[in-house]
Amino acid sequence: MFSWLANAWRVPELRRRVLFTAAVLALYRLGSWVPAPGVNSDAIKQYFNSTSGTVLGLLNLFSGGALSQFAIFALGIMPYVTASIILQLLTVVVPRLEQLQKEGEAGYAKINQYTRYLTVVLAAAQSLGYAYLFKRQGALEAGTGRMVMIVLTLTAGTTLLMWMGELITKRGVGNGISLLIFASILTSAPAGISAWYYGGVMEKLFFPLIALSIVAAVVFIQEGQRKIPIQYAKRMVGRRMTAGGSTYMPLRVNMAGVIPIIFAAAILAFPPTIAQYFPQTQSFVNAHFTQGNLSYMLFEGFLIVIFTYFYTAVQFNPVDQADQLRKHGGYIPGIRPGPPTAQYLDRVLTRLTLPGALYLATVAVLPSIFIRYGGFSQANSRALGGTSVLIAVGVALDTMRQMESQMMMRSYEGFLK
Repeated sequence: MFSWLANAWRVPELRRRVLFTAAVLALYRLGSWVPAPGVNSDAIKQYFNSTSGTVLGLLNLFSGGALSQFAIFALGIMPYVTASIILQLLTVVVPRLEQLQKEGEAGYAKINQYTRYLTVVLAAAQSLGYAYLFKRQGALEAGTGRMVMIVLTLTAGTTLLMWMGELITKRGVGNGISLLIFASILTSAPAGISAWYYGGVMEKLFFPLIALSIVAAVVFIQEGQRKIPIQYAKRMVGRRMTAGGSTYMPLRVNMAGVIPIIFAAAILAFPPTIAQYFPQTQSFVNAHFTQGNLSYMLFEGFLIVIFTYFYTAVQFNPVDQADQLRKHGGYIPGIRPGPPTAQYLDRVLTRLTLPGALYLATVAVLPSIFIRYGGFSQANSRALGGTSVLIAVGVALDTMRQMESQMMMRSYEGFLK
């Protein structure tokens, strides 16, 4: 591994990308400590301590602790994630968006533009909700002018994060949005280690074993795949006869990656946001959207299963894949080209997606299980929890794959064998 990292550092372009990514992430962490104007940080921290275990705690995790500081990056990147969910759902029901999705790069650019506009709207609404919430708690003494300033500051912070994420994707290493969430989750590691050190005997004994087991299981499932054999027939290209060959089509057990977890977290953030405008619903939201509650676990698991199937369908279209195979002279042995191939791929993918979805849902509800039945602390449960581990491991693997592809292009041996 160390020799691989040394080889990666010797590649000038890869070194520039890594340094650029590190610089942007450092700026992000710096902005997470710059408070919004007119905020009583101590009162906000006290409020978050009293509401530990709710969805607000999960949102605080995704913001890297910026929400509990009410910093300029308090909203994190979640409004952008929510906007992406809404646009992807609308592409299924709105013909115009579906047509844009089929137009290639130009269509995707237009959809991304709509996503940015919707992100600004959602960020403004969410920041206004938080401002009212903290004002009711006495952590914010603000008139109309100050409230407008806070909304503009937090909305601008989310817009800046969206731009930083896109910069990382274009000029850095890995997916920028995922890396921003990854950096946020890593900030909870010191609190988890501290809670483990000062925790009970059972936590000290079982925490390392459970953590290693979860990481191993996540890596095993994330890398698991089924290889569909593909055979190419000989064919004439111009005046030349091209030789046939055989290869395979890899179908991953968890083709959706960590996206369903992030999508579910974004949906679970809606009830607390709405409750900020309607205080009479606060008790209901706290009762049913708190980690450790059975209703919370069931709802989170259900959302993850649904989003796993949805995002897998978005990522992999069996009809398009079968059409591409037919155009290039490829076929699956024993399966006729065209619709039979599409039906076969759809059947295999459906069978693969079910265990992948159940795996995601099981690992994601682990924090609630540890809190409800294991007596673990909130900090340790979040550190062990599927949301944290899945995103951290998944983003790390995806980033290393991108770095490995850069290395292989330059005849260096990869790390992920």
